[in-house]
Amino acid sequence: MGSSTILIAMAGLAAFGYFLGRQRAVAGEVGRSSHVFHSLPGYYGGYVALWCVLPALAVFAVWHVVEPIVLRVEVMQSLPEEIRSAPEQILGLIYNDIQNLVEGNFVSGQPDADLSAAAERYTGLRNTSRGLLAGTILVIVLAALTYAIRRVRPAFRARNRVEQTMEYALIAASLVAILTTLGIFLSVLFEALRFFQQVSPIDFVFGLNWSPQTAIREDQVGSSGAFGAIPLFAGTILVSGIAMLVAVPVGLMSAIYLSEYANTRLRAVAKPMLEILAGIPTVVYGYFAALTIGPMFRQFGDGLNLDVSSESALGVGLVMGIMIIPFVSSLSDDVINAVPQALRDGSFGLGATRSETIRRVVLPAALPGIVGAVLLAVSRAIGETMIVVMAAGLAANFTANPFESVTTVTVQIVTLLVGDQEFDSSKTLAAFALGLVLFIVTLLLNVIALMVVRRFREQYE
Repeated sequence: MGSSTILIAMAGLAAFGYFLGRQRAVAGEVGRSSHVFHSLPGYYGGYVALWCVLPALAVFAVWHVVEPIVLRVEVMQSLPEEIRSAPEQILGLIYNDIQNLVEGNFVSGQPDADLSAAAERYTGLRNTSRGLLAGTILVIVLAALTYAIRRVRPAFRARNRVEQTMEYALIAASLVAILTTLGIFLSVLFEALRFFQQVSPIDFVFGLNWSPQTAIREDQVGSSGAFGAIPLFAGTILVSGIAMLVAVPVGLMSAIYLSEYANTRLRAVAKPMLEILAGIPTVVYGYFAALTIGPMFRQFGDGLNLDVSSESALGVGLVMGIMIIPFVSSLSDDVINAVPQALRDGSFGLGATRSETIRRVVLPAALPGIVGAVLLAVSRAIGETMIVVMAAGLAANFTANPFESVTTVTVQIVTLLVGDQEFDSSKTLAAFALGLVLFIVTLLLNVIALMVVRRFREQYE
């Protein structure tokens, strides 16, 4: 029995427990006065369902953590002594071959008898484990169901128990999100520290030459690469700045029109069409920038006797700005609609026109939310990868000319990690240092956005 089948069976038993608990509460209310039971029948059903799910899920999770360890130990013990005495790296490869043989992915010829026997033992042990897991979960669910059904009584405070359990679940979900972010940060940080052991942080942050192509042997030319990241930061700022020059005016004016001027019918059609831009995959924007916008700008520059690169920062920033328009528009539209109508009515009552009301009342009231939306859009632009990978250049040019080709931090991260790489060279570790800088900048922008919103939001409530 597979894991998915066990989970589906657990969900079905939980639904059955909810039905039994609710029906028991309903039957009790029908037999007595309705005010005797402390909570609504749905809470009693939810209490029974939670008892059916939570203990079984805990056993399921622990079982799936312990099972691979036990299987590996038992399977490796079944191998001959000369194989078990091999180094740990070789044993890992052998165990991987056994797993591939079980899954039918063994393609390196005919496996020997020892591996075939080990694969058969692995299959038998896994089937036995899954059978024991299914039986254990069934016993636990039935015991929990019996216990929970007996608790369904008029004086039992089912609502309090269910709401407290849901609060714990929400706290656990929040902790998972926080710990995941912390884990990502630490995993990047440790690799970045390895890079800074080989390259000075001063040279990385303030260096003007980026050439990470290190040689394999020390006697080769270029055996020590240059890791000055200033050209990457400049290219990222240039592309993101162009994107924001496109996204902020267009998105903000679209939000003002849809919120203050458009009628209900037009708004119902225009707003979903505008938000379709947010649903287009970024790879499509990358194709659009590389095959349409870039060559178009180059031809336009040739007509004006200007040297415009087909991978110019202007083309990439323009397409990225088009992609970010829905972020600015949707967030600004929600903020503008949240401004109390009483402020508008008071402005109209003093004789102000609609445009004056928007400029002097609505926008100042919505300014914190608009600033937060813009900062979130900036973080989105800085972290964009696919568009710049497909349409931006690889040359680390330290320039402010939007017609020239530039590269960005995300482009270099992808370039450094493409293909088979050894995570011991400064070239590969440089990607983690760039990722750390990108992570910190994006995090700071998000924190600043939240601080701005929280700082000024209460002034207009």
